[in-house]
Amino acid sequence: MSAVMVLFLVFSFIGDFSSVLYSNQLVINLSSLFYCISYFLLAYAAISRIRIFNIDKVVGICLLLVFSINSYLMFQLYSVLMVKIADATEVTLFGIKSIALLALAFVAFATYLSKDSKSSILFLATALCFGFADVLYYISNYYVFHWSFVVLDRSLHVVGLFFLFNYIIEYNRKRKKRLVLQNVSSAEGVFV
Repeated sequence: MSAVMVLFLVFSFIGDFSSVLYSNQLVINLSSLFYCISYFLLAYAAISRIRIFNIDKVVGICLLLVFSINSYLMFQLYSVLMVKIADATEVTLFGIKSIALLALAFVAFATYLSKDSKSSILFLATALCFGFADVLYYISNYYVFHWSFVVLDRSLHVVGLFFLFNYIIEYNRKRKKRLVLQNVSSAEGVFV
């Protein structure tokens, strides 16, 4: 999992770096591609953590309902952007990035509903911050530009990274505690 997280951070950093320093259309498209890759990597890291996926019917219906509503809202934003954005590549990248964010949010919400732990809450907060930041980015760039949208977009992205780092710390703390307990129990078995 750590290698996937490092790759996420590398692709996210490259996306951040290129979107802040350059305004060329090709670089903006590459930045969107790097964000897409990073979001898919983050969703993959979360999926690889789910061992047993037991969700009762009510929770499953809620999960499906939330996913459907988010898909519909992203599709509506995609329809608006198809009219506003002349570059078809950027619209396609928005669609791919939206799918990656929906997958990330779906996995984060499913993990939260199945485990209900501190680390699952942190991961859900990470996914929500990244999703809202991305939507605000497209709204401020192609629909209604206002400096407060830009500030909120960047702030949510930074807060999402903060939650992600806390998630990684919490995950590693639990893993270390589990390994120590296993070592203690195996050492007690040897001495008994």
